Amino acid sequence: MDDTSRTYDVIVIGAGPVGENVADRTKAAGLSTVIVESELLGGECSYWACEPSKALLRPVLARADARRVPGLRKVVAGPLDVPAVLAHRDDIVFHWQDDDQVAWLNSVSVDIVRGHGRLDGPRQVVVTSPDGGTVRLTARHVVAVCTGTRAALPDLPGLDEVRVWTSREATGAAAVPGRLVVVGGGVVAVEMATAWRALGAEVTQLVRGEVLLPGREPFAGELVAEGLREAGVDVRFGTSVTSVTREDGPDGEARVILADGEQLVADEILFAIGRAPRTHDLGLETIGLSPGDWLKADDTCRVGAVDDGWLYAVGDVNHRALLTHQGKYQARIAGAVIGARVHGEPLDETKWGAHVTTADSEAVPQVVFSDPEVAHVGVTAREAERAGRRTQVVDNDFLSVAGAVQYAEGFRGKARMVVDLDRGTVIGVTFVGPGVAELLQSATVAVVGEVPVERLWHAVPPFPTISEVWLRLLEAYRG
Repeated sequence: MDDTSRTYDVIVIGAGPVGENVADRTKAAGLSTVIVESELLGGECSYWACEPSKALLRPVLARADARRVPGLRKVVAGPLDVPAVLAHRDDIVFHWQDDDQVAWLNSVSVDIVRGHGRLDGPRQVVVTSPDGGTVRLTARHVVAVCTGTRAALPDLPGLDEVRVWTSREATGAAAVPGRLVVVGGGVVAVEMATAWRALGAEVTQLVRGEVLLPGREPFAGELVAEGLREAGVDVRFGTSVTSVTREDGPDGEARVILADGEQLVADEILFAIGRAPRTHDLGLETIGLSPGDWLKADDTCRVGAVDDGWLYAVGDVNHRALLTHQGKYQARIAGAVIGARVHGEPLDETKWGAHVTTADSEAVPQVVFSDPEVAHVGVTAREAERAGRRTQVVDNDFLSVAGAVQYAEGFRGKARMVVDLDRGTVIGVTFVGPGVAELLQSATVAVVGEVPVERLWHAVPPFPTISEVWLRLLEAYRG
């Protein structure tokens, strides 16, 4: 498609999972749709984040589980087959080729324009193609920005001249570094420390604060820190980096200087300290917004700061919930909203209605694929207290759960349920332990469905499974 000027009902900037879902839903609503992408169709999650990281972690966690099962411990005592793990990772990301994504978008009749898209005034997008050509796109109704985020880097002197890892390099590395320094205490830092330590790297993790996984229940970070240390990771709290240098060029040793003057030597250094929106070169200044800012959106994903309601921000770029599955959830709703508004149909904007992203504030599920795993949905006990809600917090350490004992010898973990006493419903759940990721959907259904605790008594967990922890939590709640 070589036209230099085209008009569509909807223009989607960014062809990650979020943009693809917006395009799919608007096209299904009968709206002509084009999607613009400067890199690979499928986006960050498919090639540099969720998919490759879990491909690295799956054998790590499977081996950890097997080592806790009598009869298997000796069988899996040896090291992982690193070439096989990395080859599997490469297969999972289709060797960084997006042919399947292209075929899928073609199958749903969504046009694709490759290149860097920038806004150029209301409903206008100019795309600079890889060969230097330009295509001007005009939207009759909506432009949806789905550009996601990039790794944030600290403001350290000379860092631009030093080759460092971000999440992209950490998930895509072709070899195991001998010595790896991980800076950060969040999900990416924890998962990559877990993966690369198990694959053979000597890992030092530097955490500015005093806990891992801030924002989760405190015991989650404590148990994960114990697991990392038992695996051989040197986890240090209350420390920060003041400078990073490399000797003998970009492939030389990295020297990491800490605030107390200590120096660490590493082959690679990963900064996993947060995310920044991909809006710095999006042309926001042409519509009265500031480049580099998050795009604040309402519960229908529409950007209120722009007149006439033509701009939507969906997924990480709106800073509501920086998770792939949550962005896809937003995309499904935004697509329905756009279709309804264009066709003049009424919206259901009541809580949990078909056209609002209520889950972004009430029930965001997240799994940390560490050892032990962390699975959480809803509010923490501290968040509920700060909001002034009258709650009862119930804990269980899995010791009385027969399914947990069957799953792993010496199963170590903890579960917490937060109950709103005024409504009699579960508003937050956290599970920490081996294999708990698959428990999370049951908790999410309970929170989203606002299921009365008394009704949950009749949801009988099968014996002997880890899900019996629900029964133990409910028994403790009843006293």
